[in-house]
Amino acid sequence: MWWRVTIITLAYLLLGAHFMRYGQMFICAAYVGAPLLLMLKHSTLTRLLQIVLAVSAVFVWGLSSYDYVQMRIAMDMPWYRLSAIMSLVTLFTVLASLCCNGLIAKWNKVRSLA
Repeated sequence: MWWRVTIITLAYLLLGAHFMRYGQMFICAAYVGAPLLLMLKHSTLTRLLQIVLAVSAVFVWGLSSYDYVQMRIAMDMPWYRLSAIMSLVTLFTVLASLCCNGLIAKWNKVRSLA
């Protein structure tokens, strides 16, 4: 279970670093602080974190990847490595989103036993 929390936290920290790069400190703080909600161990909050990760994979990493690759192509620079890295970052965020399912199932199981 600890590895699921670690993957989710790393995905949120990566998203926070992305926004910090552009000086959007409020959004950065929201992403960095979001994994703290996992300490509450509530399935609704974990589902919310999962949805935010899934949406961020598409709208943050997907759109950024498209923009960065188009910029590289326009400048006649190599873009293959960039697209591979951004694809792996997007897949990591999707994997972190899927890790939330295991936490929700485990917490629901514990709650039903109590």
